[in-house]
Amino acid sequence: MWVYVARRLLAIPPLLLAVSFVTYLLLYLAPGDYVDQLKENPAITQETLNQYIRDYGLEGGFFQRYGHWLGKAVTLDFGYSFSNHVPVFSLISERVANTLLLSITAMIAAWMLALPLGVVAAVYQGTLIDKTAGFIAFCGLSIPRVFYALLAVLFAAKTGWFPTGGMRDQVYWDDFTAWERVKDVAHHLVLPVFVIASAEMASHMRQMRAQMLETLGRDFVRTARAKGLGFWTVVWKHAFGNAVNPLVTQFGYSLAALLTGSFLVEVVFSWPGMARLTVDAVFKQDEPLVMAAVIMATVMLSAGNLIADLILAAIDPRIRLE
Repeated sequence: MWVYVARRLLAIPPLLLAVSFVTYLLLYLAPGDYVDQLKENPAITQETLNQYIRDYGLEGGFFQRYGHWLGKAVTLDFGYSFSNHVPVFSLISERVANTLLLSITAMIAAWMLALPLGVVAAVYQGTLIDKTAGFIAFCGLSIPRVFYALLAVLFAAKTGWFPTGGMRDQVYWDDFTAWERVKDVAHHLVLPVFVIASAEMASHMRQMRAQMLETLGRDFVRTARAKGLGFWTVVWKHAFGNAVNPLVTQFGYSLAALLTGSFLVEVVFSWPGMARLTVDAVFKQDEPLVMAAVIMATVMLSAGNLIADLILAAIDPRIRLE
Protein backbone atom coordinates (compact mmCIF):
# COMPACT_ATOMS: atom_id res chain seq x y z
CA MET A 1 0.00 0.00 0.00
CA TRP A 2 2.68 2.52 1.03
CA VAL A 3 4.82 1.65 -1.98
CA TYR A 4 1.87 2.36 -4.25
CA VAL A 5 1.15 5.69 -2.54
CA ALA A 6 4.81 6.68 -2.83
CA ARG A 7 4.83 5.86 -6.55
CA ARG A 8 1.71 7.92 -7.15
CA LEU A 9 3.09 10.87 -5.19
CA LEU A 10 6.37 10.74 -7.14
CA ALA A 11 4.40 10.86 -10.39
CA ILE A 12 2.76 14.18 -9.48
CA PRO A 13 5.80 16.51 -9.96
CA PRO A 14 6.40 15.45 -13.61
CA LEU A 15 2.69 15.88 -14.29
CA LEU A 16 2.70 19.38 -12.80
CA LEU A 17 5.80 20.25 -14.81
CA ALA A 18 4.15 19.15 -18.06
CA VAL A 19 0.89 20.96 -17.28
CA SER A 20 2.67 24.16 -16.29
CA PHE A 21 4.83 24.10 -19.43
CA VAL A 22 1.86 23.69 -21.79
CA THR A 23 -0.22 26.29 -19.92
CA TYR A 24 2.59 28.85 -19.93
CA LEU A 25 3.22 28.19 -23.63
CA LEU A 26 -0.44 28.86 -24.44
CA LEU A 27 -0.38 32.07 -22.42
CA TYR A 28 2.83 33.14 -24.13
CA LEU A 29 1.43 32.48 -27.61
CA ALA A 30 -1.84 34.28 -26.89
CA PRO A 31 -2.01 37.75 -28.46
CA GLY A 32 -1.25 40.58 -26.04
CA ASP A 33 -0.57 40.48 -22.31
CA TYR A 34 -1.23 42.54 -19.19
CA VAL A 35 1.51 45.02 -20.11
CA ASP A 36 -0.26 45.78 -23.38
CA GLN A 37 -3.33 46.72 -21.37
CA LEU A 38 -1.23 49.04 -19.21
CA LYS A 39 0.17 50.73 -22.29
CA GLU A 40 -3.33 51.98 -23.08
CA ASN A 41 -3.29 54.04 -19.88
CA PRO A 42 -1.70 57.42 -20.73
CA ALA A 43 -0.89 58.04 -17.04
CA ILE A 44 1.68 55.20 -17.01
CA THR A 45 5.10 56.19 -18.29
CA GLN A 46 7.45 53.97 -20.28
CA GLU A 47 9.90 53.92 -17.39
CA THR A 48 7.19 52.52 -15.12
CA LEU A 49 6.35 49.86 -17.71
CA ASN A 50 9.99 48.82 -18.03
CA GLN A 51 10.33 48.56 -14.25
CA TYR A 52 7.13 46.52 -14.13
CA ILE A 53 8.46 44.13 -16.81
CA ARG A 54 11.74 43.62 -14.92
CA ASP A 55 10.08 43.09 -11.55
CA TYR A 56 7.65 40.46 -12.85
CA GLY A 57 10.11 38.64 -15.09
CA LEU A 58 8.31 39.46 -18.33
CA GLU A 59 11.42 40.23 -20.33
CA GLY A 60 13.16 37.81 -22.70
CA GLY A 61 11.82 34.83 -24.60
CA PHE A 62 9.56 32.01 -23.60
CA PHE A 63 12.14 29.80 -21.87
CA GLN A 64 13.59 32.69 -19.91
CA ARG A 65 10.16 33.78 -18.68
CA TYR A 66 9.05 30.22 -17.93
CA GLY A 67 12.30 29.51 -16.09
CA HIS A 68 11.81 32.65 -13.98
CA TRP A 69 8.29 31.54 -13.06
CA LEU A 70 9.28 27.91 -12.43
CA GLY A 71 12.19 28.87 -10.20
CA LYS A 72 9.83 30.67 -7.85
CA ALA A 73 6.96 28.18 -8.16
CA VAL A 74 9.01 25.26 -6.81
CA THR A 75 9.31 27.23 -3.56
CA LEU A 76 5.52 27.85 -3.59
CA ASP A 77 6.10 31.45 -4.60
CA PHE A 78 3.61 32.07 -7.40
CA GLY A 79 4.37 35.77 -7.52
CA TYR A 80 1.97 38.69 -7.33
CA SER A 81 -1.32 38.99 -9.14
CA PHE A 82 -1.07 41.62 -11.86
CA SER A 83 -4.64 42.80 -11.44
CA ASN A 84 -5.17 42.33 -7.68
CA HIS A 85 -1.68 43.40 -6.49
CA VAL A 86 -1.58 40.77 -3.76
CA PRO A 87 0.41 37.51 -3.42
CA VAL A 88 -1.16 34.85 -5.64
CA PHE A 89 -0.78 32.08 -3.05
CA SER A 90 -2.87 33.91 -0.43
CA LEU A 91 -5.51 34.73 -3.03
CA ILE A 92 -5.66 31.17 -4.36
CA SER A 93 -5.73 29.50 -0.93
CA GLU A 94 -8.79 31.48 0.12
CA ARG A 95 -10.69 30.79 -3.09
CA VAL A 96 -9.72 27.10 -3.19
CA ALA A 97 -11.22 26.62 0.27
CA ASN A 98 -14.50 28.15 -0.91
CA THR A 99 -14.61 26.02 -4.07
CA LEU A 100 -13.77 22.83 -2.15
CA LEU A 101 -16.50 23.59 0.37
CA LEU A 102 -19.04 23.89 -2.44
CA SER A 103 -17.78 20.94 -4.51
CA ILE A 104 -17.25 18.46 -1.67
CA THR A 105 -20.65 19.28 -0.15
CA ALA A 106 -22.25 18.74 -3.56
CA MET A 107 -20.37 15.48 -4.01
CA ILE A 108 -21.45 14.15 -0.62
CA ALA A 109 -25.06 15.11 -1.33
CA ALA A 110 -24.95 13.51 -4.79
CA TRP A 111 -23.53 10.21 -3.56
CA MET A 112 -25.78 10.00 -0.50
CA LEU A 113 -28.82 10.35 -2.75
CA ALA A 114 -27.58 8.39 -5.77
CA LEU A 115 -26.55 5.15 -4.06
CA PRO A 116 -29.76 4.37 -2.13
CA LEU A 117 -31.95 5.57 -5.02
CA GLY A 118 -30.03 3.36 -7.45
CA VAL A 119 -30.39 0.34 -5.15
CA VAL A 120 -34.11 0.90 -4.61
CA ALA A 121 -34.69 1.44 -8.34
CA ALA A 122 -32.94 -1.87 -9.11
CA VAL A 123 -34.82 -3.78 -6.42
CA TYR A 124 -38.18 -2.44 -7.64
CA GLN A 125 -37.34 -2.73 -11.34
CA GLY A 126 -40.21 -1.78 -13.63
CA THR A 127 -42.39 -0.32 -10.86
CA LEU A 128 -43.48 3.28 -10.33
CA ILE A 129 -40.48 3.80 -8.02
CA ASP A 130 -38.10 2.74 -10.76
CA LYS A 131 -39.81 4.94 -13.35
CA THR A 132 -39.77 7.94 -10.99
CA ALA A 133 -36.05 7.45 -10.36
CA GLY A 134 -35.50 7.20 -14.12
CA PHE A 135 -37.38 10.46 -14.68
CA ILE A 136 -35.25 12.21 -12.05
CA ALA A 137 -32.10 10.89 -13.72
CA PHE A 138 -33.34 12.03 -17.14
CA CYS A 139 -33.97 15.57 -15.88
CA GLY A 140 -30.62 15.72 -14.09
CA LEU A 141 -28.67 14.61 -17.16
CA SER A 142 -30.55 16.51 -19.85
CA ILE A 143 -30.99 19.97 -18.33
CA PRO A 144 -27.80 22.11 -18.38
CA ARG A 145 -26.47 23.21 -15.02
CA VAL A 146 -26.44 26.86 -16.00
CA PHE A 147 -30.18 26.67 -16.77
CA TYR A 148 -30.75 24.95 -13.42
CA ALA A 149 -28.76 27.73 -11.77
CA LEU A 150 -30.80 30.46 -13.41
CA LEU A 151 -34.04 28.74 -12.40
CA ALA A 152 -32.73 28.42 -8.83
CA VAL A 153 -31.86 32.14 -8.71
CA LEU A 154 -35.35 32.96 -10.03
CA PHE A 155 -36.90 30.67 -7.41
CA ALA A 156 -34.87 32.33 -4.64
CA ALA A 157 -35.81 35.81 -5.86
CA LYS A 158 -39.54 35.00 -6.09
CA THR A 159 -39.89 33.14 -2.79
CA GLY A 160 -37.22 34.80 -0.65
CA TRP A 161 -36.50 31.45 0.98
CA PHE A 162 -32.85 31.38 -0.06
CA PRO A 163 -30.21 33.99 -0.90
CA THR A 164 -29.85 34.77 -4.60
CA GLY A 165 -26.05 34.79 -4.45
CA GLY A 166 -22.90 35.15 -2.44
CA MET A 167 -21.46 33.02 0.32
CA ARG A 168 -22.52 34.96 3.39
CA ASP A 169 -24.69 37.80 4.63
CA GLN A 170 -22.99 41.05 3.69
CA VAL A 171 -24.83 43.17 6.27
CA TYR A 172 -24.91 41.27 9.57
CA TRP A 173 -21.93 38.91 9.13
CA ASP A 174 -19.69 40.76 11.57
CA ASP A 175 -22.39 40.64 14.24
CA PHE A 176 -23.03 36.88 13.90
CA THR A 177 -21.82 34.35 16.44
CA ALA A 178 -19.77 31.37 15.24
CA TRP A 179 -22.85 29.13 15.07
CA GLU A 180 -24.86 31.80 13.25
CA ARG A 181 -22.08 32.11 10.67
CA VAL A 182 -22.14 28.34 10.09
CA LYS A 183 -25.89 28.44 9.56
CA ASP A 184 -25.60 31.44 7.26
CA VAL A 185 -23.00 29.74 5.03
CA ALA A 186 -25.09 26.55 5.00
CA HIS A 187 -28.13 28.59 3.96
CA HIS A 188 -26.17 30.07 1.06
CA LEU A 189 -24.94 26.58 0.11
CA VAL A 190 -28.34 24.98 -0.43
CA LEU A 191 -29.19 26.12 -3.96
CA PRO A 192 -25.66 25.93 -5.48
CA VAL A 193 -25.20 22.44 -4.02
CA PHE A 194 -28.57 21.34 -5.40
CA VAL A 195 -27.68 22.58 -8.89
CA ILE A 196 -24.20 21.03 -8.96
CA ALA A 197 -25.25 17.74 -7.37
CA SER A 198 -28.25 17.15 -9.65
CA ALA A 199 -26.29 15.95 -12.69
CA GLU A 200 -23.80 13.94 -10.62
CA MET A 201 -26.57 12.30 -8.63
CA ALA A 202 -28.43 11.33 -11.81
CA SER A 203 -25.36 9.80 -13.42
CA HIS A 204 -24.31 7.80 -10.34
CA MET A 205 -27.88 6.64 -9.73
CA ARG A 206 -28.20 5.18 -13.24
CA GLN A 207 -24.87 3.40 -12.89
CA MET A 208 -25.73 2.10 -9.43
CA ARG A 209 -29.03 0.74 -10.73
CA ALA A 210 -27.33 -1.05 -13.62
CA GLN A 211 -24.65 -2.55 -11.38
CA MET A 212 -27.21 -3.71 -8.81
CA LEU A 213 -29.36 -5.37 -11.49
CA GLU A 214 -26.34 -7.31 -12.69
CA THR A 215 -25.18 -8.22 -9.18
CA LEU A 216 -28.62 -9.35 -7.97
CA GLY A 217 -28.64 -11.98 -10.72
CA ARG A 218 -25.33 -13.57 -9.72
CA ASP A 219 -24.96 -16.99 -8.12
CA PHE A 220 -23.59 -15.80 -4.77
CA VAL A 221 -26.71 -13.68 -4.23
CA ARG A 222 -29.00 -16.61 -4.96
CA THR A 223 -26.90 -18.77 -2.63
CA ALA A 224 -27.22 -16.22 0.17
CA ARG A 225 -30.99 -16.15 -0.31
CA ALA A 226 -31.10 -19.96 -0.33
CA LYS A 227 -29.36 -20.01 3.05
CA GLY A 228 -32.33 -18.16 4.53
CA LEU A 229 -30.89 -14.66 4.83
CA GLY A 230 -33.34 -11.78 4.69
CA PHE A 231 -33.82 -10.05 1.35
CA TRP A 232 -32.56 -6.61 2.43
CA THR A 233 -29.67 -8.22 4.31
CA VAL A 234 -28.59 -9.85 1.06
CA VAL A 235 -29.07 -6.59 -0.86
CA TRP A 236 -27.05 -4.35 1.46
CA LYS A 237 -24.54 -6.80 2.93
CA HIS A 238 -23.71 -8.93 -0.11
CA ALA A 239 -24.86 -7.28 -3.35
CA PHE A 240 -24.23 -3.60 -2.55
CA GLY A 241 -20.53 -4.00 -1.72
CA ASN A 242 -19.85 -5.69 -5.06
CA ALA A 243 -22.02 -3.36 -7.11
CA VAL A 244 -20.55 -0.13 -5.75
CA ASN A 245 -16.92 -0.92 -6.73
CA PRO A 246 -17.10 0.45 -10.31
CA LEU A 247 -18.56 3.69 -8.97
CA VAL A 248 -15.78 4.15 -6.43
CA THR A 249 -13.21 4.15 -9.24
CA GLN A 250 -14.97 7.21 -10.64
CA PHE A 251 -14.48 9.20 -7.44
CA GLY A 252 -11.44 11.06 -8.71
CA TYR A 253 -13.08 11.93 -12.00
CA SER A 254 -16.23 12.88 -10.12
CA LEU A 255 -14.30 15.38 -8.03
CA ALA A 256 -12.71 16.83 -11.16
CA ALA A 257 -16.09 17.04 -12.89
CA LEU A 258 -17.58 18.81 -9.88
CA LEU A 259 -14.73 21.31 -9.81
CA THR A 260 -15.15 22.15 -13.49
CA GLY A 261 -18.94 21.95 -13.34
CA SER A 262 -19.04 24.39 -10.46
CA PHE A 263 -17.43 27.15 -12.52
CA LEU A 264 -20.60 28.39 -14.24
CA VAL A 265 -22.63 27.83 -11.09
CA GLU A 266 -20.18 29.94 -9.09
CA VAL A 267 -20.50 32.74 -11.62
CA VAL A 268 -24.31 32.63 -11.61
CA PHE A 269 -24.54 32.52 -7.80
CA SER A 270 -21.65 34.98 -7.27
CA TRP A 271 -19.91 32.35 -5.16
CA PRO A 272 -16.39 33.61 -4.26
CA GLY A 273 -14.54 30.55 -5.49
CA MET A 274 -11.90 29.60 -8.03
CA ALA A 275 -14.23 30.00 -10.99
CA ARG A 276 -14.80 33.73 -10.77
CA LEU A 277 -11.17 34.28 -9.88
CA THR A 278 -9.92 32.25 -12.86
CA VAL A 279 -12.36 33.76 -15.34
CA ASP A 280 -11.41 37.28 -14.27
CA ALA A 281 -7.71 36.37 -14.45
CA VAL A 282 -8.07 35.03 -18.00
CA PHE A 283 -9.90 38.13 -19.25
CA LYS A 284 -7.40 40.41 -17.53
CA GLN A 285 -4.48 38.26 -18.78
CA ASP A 286 -3.23 37.90 -15.22
CA GLU A 287 -0.50 35.35 -15.99
CA PRO A 288 0.61 34.40 -12.44
CA LEU A 289 -2.97 33.93 -11.28
CA VAL A 290 -3.94 31.76 -14.25
CA MET A 291 -0.86 29.56 -13.79
CA ALA A 292 -1.54 29.08 -10.08
CA ALA A 293 -5.19 28.24 -10.73
CA VAL A 294 -4.29 25.57 -13.32
CA ILE A 295 -1.64 24.03 -11.06
CA MET A 296 -4.07 23.92 -8.14
CA ALA A 297 -6.75 22.22 -10.28
CA THR A 298 -4.20 19.60 -11.38
CA VAL A 299 -3.19 18.90 -7.79
CA MET A 300 -6.81 18.43 -6.75
CA LEU A 301 -7.44 16.06 -9.67
CA SER A 302 -4.39 13.95 -8.77
CA ALA A 303 -5.44 13.86 -5.12
CA GLY A 304 -8.94 12.79 -6.08
CA ASN A 305 -7.69 9.90 -8.19
CA LEU A 306 -5.35 8.72 -5.42
CA ILE A 307 -8.13 8.85 -2.82
CA ALA A 308 -10.39 6.86 -5.18
CA ASP A 309 -7.81 4.07 -5.48
CA LEU A 310 -7.27 3.93 -1.71
CA ILE A 311 -11.01 3.79 -1.00
CA LEU A 312 -11.46 1.02 -3.57
CA ALA A 313 -8.67 -1.02 -1.97
CA ALA A 314 -10.20 -0.48 1.48
CA ILE A 315 -13.69 -1.72 0.57
CA ASP A 316 -12.63 -4.57 -1.74
CA PRO A 317 -10.17 -7.05 -0.20
CA ARG A 318 -9.60 -8.67 -3.62
CA ILE A 319 -7.67 -5.57 -4.72
CA ARG A 320 -4.01 -5.34 -3.79
CA LEU A 321 -2.46 -2.04 -4.82
CA GLU A 322 1.07 -3.49 -4.59
